[in-house]
Amino acid sequence: MVLAAGAAVRRAAQALAASGSASPEAEARTLVAHVAHIELGRLPLAGPLDDDTLTALDLAVARRLSGEPVQHITGVAHFRTTSLCVGPGVFVPRPETETMVGWCLEQASPGWRVVELCAGSGAISRSLWLEGPGLAQWALELSPEAVPYLRTNLEGTNVDVVESDMADGLSELDGTVDLVVVNPPYVPLDAWESVPADVRDHDPGLALFSGADGLDALRVVARVAARLLRPGGLLAAEHAEVQHTDVVDLYARDGRYDTVRDHRDLTGRWRFVTARRLG
Repeated sequence: MVLAAGAAVRRAAQALAASGSASPEAEARTLVAHVAHIELGRLPLAGPLDDDTLTALDLAVARRLSGEPVQHITGVAHFRTTSLCVGPGVFVPRPETETMVGWCLEQASPGWRVVELCAGSGAISRSLWLEGPGLAQWALELSPEAVPYLRTNLEGTNVDVVESDMADGLSELDGTVDLVVVNPPYVPLDAWESVPADVRDHDPGLALFSGADGLDALRVVARVAARLLRPGGLLAAEHAEVQHTDVVDLYARDGRYDTVRDHRDLTGRWRFVTARRLG
């Protein structure tokens, strides 16, 4: 059997739509491009798909229907201007984090020391390296399952990968860092059932859940960033929309920061807090 690429996309999209996918057309195009070994943008130029390719597509769709994230099936996640290697054991970067990276790029100057905490796949650090003005960078990650992805994605950059708990990592940089950026875990433990199944079943719990109110990691970030940052240094930390008031209050009351501001992502949701280290 031979099937045109467009027809294969439509067939896959119909199966994905029936399963309740929020973006069946986009997922179908991604999966067809993956099994056909063609760039997504060149998919309209693809020739007919042969039996082997269609079999591979059926397997990929079945994996997606079972709840596996598209990024785990393809092994790739796209973030801003780059692509990253992802899979079981590492958090898949989301588009909502891209706005925070944009804010960091607007603030940064050449030669700034930048530390990413809870680095995961390294999406933030890689984007800052690719798009930034020439930064000195460190990416810190605790999970031994995530670190191999981090090293792979930052290979060929000048970003130093550090496998350590953020609570006491990089003490040699204390008081010298210009910018600390982090997408920490922030889902409350009792919200487990409300997390989409493809997230809670496939993203590592270490990267998702953070205590009864979801703020445990953000409290640690407040201490760690205060230790690392120079006077006047900046912090940017992602959070959930519903934590808007609590996170701003957490950093405003800390006593080691001023200019605490919350920012919305591209969808208009409150997404990340920024603050400046007091001198």
